[in-house]
Parts: sequence; C-alpha cells; structure tokens
Amino acid sequence: MAAKRLRHIENRIREIKKQLQAAGEMRPGSLTCQYQFPQQKKGAYYQISYTHKMKSRTDYVQPLFVDQLQKEIAMFKIFKKLVDEWVGLAIEYSKLKIESQKKKISG
Repeated sequence: MAAKRLRHIENRIREIKKQLQAAGEMRPGSLTCQYQFPQQKKGAYYQISYTHKMKSRTDYVQPLFVDQLQKEIAMFKIFKKLVDEWVGLAIEYSKLKIESQKKKISG
C-alpha cells in the first residue's frame, strides 16, 4: 500500500513540476478599483497591494495595464497553489518513506 502511494505522490509531483515550468509571468497581490469620490463613484483609479520580503506595498496602476496585471495575479495564485500542494506531498512522501524504512529495519 505504501509503495503504491509513494508512486502516486512521485507522479503527482512530476505533473506539478511540468505545470510550474509552463507558468507564465506572475505577480503577487490584489488589484482594486478605488474612487476619489466614493459616494458619486467618480474619479476611479486602480491599485495593486502586495507583500514582498515582509514589506507591504501599494502601487497605482494605469487602466491600460489592468488586464495584464489580472492575468499575472491569477498566474501567481495558481503558482502558490501548486507549490503548496508540492510541499504537502513532499511531507507525506518523506513520512511514508521513513515509516517503510523503519519497518524494514525492525523486521
């Protein structure tokens, strides 16, 4: 059973690596539309907020670049999801491997 699960994890990690290699441009953050006059919904402008190296930042974004940034943010979310899955699988893989080695040693 453990050997089968180990092979499954190896295959999934291989798939994740392929998906990560195919990843395009990315950027962390969230993009919001703000208003200079919120009650009248006038004076719209865009901001991207993100944290990098434990520093929070906010940048203004010209409307021309909104679509591009939305795609980059979406790609970053996919990237993070894949990396989180990979780490979880790597932990499970390590535990299973150690457990199977313990069984070989003890008996």
